[in-house]
Amino acid sequence: MGCGRVGASMASQLDRMGHSVAIIDRNSDAFRRLPTTFNGRKVKGIGFDRDALEQAGIDEAYAFAAVSNGDNSNIIAARVARELFGVEHVVARIYDATRADVYERLGIPTVATVRQTAEHMMRHLLPGGTAREFMDPSGAVGLVQPDVSAAWVGTTVGALEERLGVRVAWLSRGSGAVIPQAGTIIQEHDRLHLAAATEQLAAVRRALSRPPAQEV
Repeated sequence: MGCGRVGASMASQLDRMGHSVAIIDRNSDAFRRLPTTFNGRKVKGIGFDRDALEQAGIDEAYAFAAVSNGDNSNIIAARVARELFGVEHVVARIYDATRADVYERLGIPTVATVRQTAEHMMRHLLPGGTAREFMDPSGAVGLVQPDVSAAWVGTTVGALEERLGVRVAWLSRGSGAVIPQAGTIIQEHDRLHLAAATEQLAAVRRALSRPPAQEV
């Protein structure tokens, strides 16, 4: 739902990948954003209107994305798709980060575009780990990429996790990524993506910015 820049881009990509796609927008001029090669269905209507959804083939849908420019419309449409038509995979774009957290707790996956864009920009501006890569809806757990002192090179992932009470979700190494085992050794230039309780994040950043404490 929504043939703005995001919706048109998603629909075009899915169509090129060979998926069967339908896109709904109340403004028929919005469909001009789609490439001439688009093979999907274009439906003029309101994205949470039952007739429009049925015309788009909601009864056969594997997934539904609500990406119009209105938070209320997106949430209503996502709930209608999930609760009325039984679509299992739904997601809604939300501008209001506070409301996004509420809907996440209700079981409706959301993309809080303003918050996520801001945090992504901050990761490029501020020292490593100052901005969180991800925060779970309850606010209890955060995923960060902290600065790590070179003195940690040679330490195993298991030892780091045990000392700091964190989990290393993955390592960025060169142009690739590694899902580590306990015995994986941290190498120079590795970038660690850590999951930790929010209340621990500041202490974890401080600990990793310094050489590991010598065990007695």
